[in-house]
Amino acid sequence: MKGKLVILSAPSGSGKTTIIKHVLEQGLPLEFSVSATSRPPRGNEQNGVDYWFLTPEEFKERISAGDFLEWEEVYANRFYGTLKSEVEQKLAAGRNVILDVDVAGGISIKKIFGAEALLIFIKPPSVAELRKRLEKRGSDSPEIIADRISKAEYELGLASKYDCVVINDDLKKAQRETISIINKFITHS
Repeated sequence: MKGKLVILSAPSGSGKTTIIKHVLEQGLPLEFSVSATSRPPRGNEQNGVDYWFLTPEEFKERISAGDFLEWEEVYANRFYGTLKSEVEQKLAAGRNVILDVDVAGGISIKKIFGAEALLIFIKPPSVAELRKRLEKRGSDSPEIIADRISKAEYELGLASKYDCVVINDDLKKAQRETISIINKFITHS
C-alpha cells in the first residue's frame, strides 16, 4: 500500500516547526522529508539530516532536470525545495511522509498528489501576535520582520486553499489538534 503525504505550511513565526517537531516525537507512522537548499550549512547542520546541501549551480541543474516537487529562490542564488526522489521513494515503500514547506509550495504539491496529500495551514492568532513572536525571536532585523509580515499577510489569504486550518493561539492545543487531524488522515484509507 502506498504511503500518504502530510504537508504543513505557515507564515514565518506561526509555530509550524515546533508543531512538526512535536508531531514527530509522538511516534506516529510518519517520516520527515528533508528539504534541499543552496545555502551553506549552519553550525552543526548535516547533509541529508537537516537539509540536502547543494551549490546554487547544482540546485539550478536539478531544477532544469525536473527533480523538484516545488522550489523557490528566496534570495539571489538562495534556493529551497523538495526533491521528488526524497518523497516518492518513501511513499512507494508504503511510508507516510510529512513535509514542512512554504504556503505556495504546499499548494503546488497538493495539485500533484490530490487526495493522497493533506494540506494543513498553521495560522497565527493575528498579524499583531505574529509580529510580536518574530520580534521576540530576536534573530531578524526590523526590515526582515517587515518583509516577513508582508509575506505573511499574503500567505494568510491563501489559507482557504488548505484542507485544514489550525489556529496556533495555544501551542499545546494546536499540537493536539494537528496530531488528531494527521492521525485521522493516515489511518483512514
